[in-house]
Amino acid sequence: MVAAPILALVAPGYLPGTVLLVGLAVGAGAFLSDRAAIQPRDLPPGFAGRTLGAIIAAWAAAQVVGTPALPIVVGAVVLAAVALSLAGLTLPIRPTTLFGAGTVAGIMGTLTGIGAPPMAILFANVEARRSAATQNVFFAFGMTISITALAVAGLIGPRHCAFAASLALAVPAALLAARPLAARVARQTIRPYALGLAACAATILIARALI
Repeated sequence: MVAAPILALVAPGYLPGTVLLVGLAVGAGAFLSDRAAIQPRDLPPGFAGRTLGAIIAAWAAAQVVGTPALPIVVGAVVLAAVALSLAGLTLPIRPTTLFGAGTVAGIMGTLTGIGAPPMAILFANVEARRSAATQNVFFAFGMTISITALAVAGLIGPRHCAFAASLALAVPAALLAARPLAARVARQTIRPYALGLAACAATILIARALI
């Protein structure tokens, strides 16, 4: 939620492909670190929804990438993600909700690289280890599907891959640095600042596009 609007401000030509490519590296690293906590029955409905959402979003992205509408779409999706994160909704985990959350995540994630909030809401009250591991596998799968959909639509090319590769060099170090920091800093302490920064960047992005 922080990277997408900031990249849209400084280098909009690299959206949404670069965020997704780097996100895949982050998601894969996080997934491999704790995959034993995943419950396989949670995956198929969410995977199906994520695939449908990615297809819908790839079509929509083809209409707005390279146009003045892109920053408005990115900003609106980021603000929607912030609102979802603050909503405090409680939903039961069942095939229908997994499919629905996966579809919404697929649309949001493919357009901007921000697909986490729908699944985060669904797994908010689940045991922490299972919640984190399941969200990580959805994230990694979602990035893969979104990248494939955008590539088929012709929206990811060599320049996106080259830029993402240069940024991905920092991913292993970031993952290692995050582990001790996560143990020392409470999640609720960081959350308001992260959401506030994302909301401010999205608002500036929309305002600049409309002025």
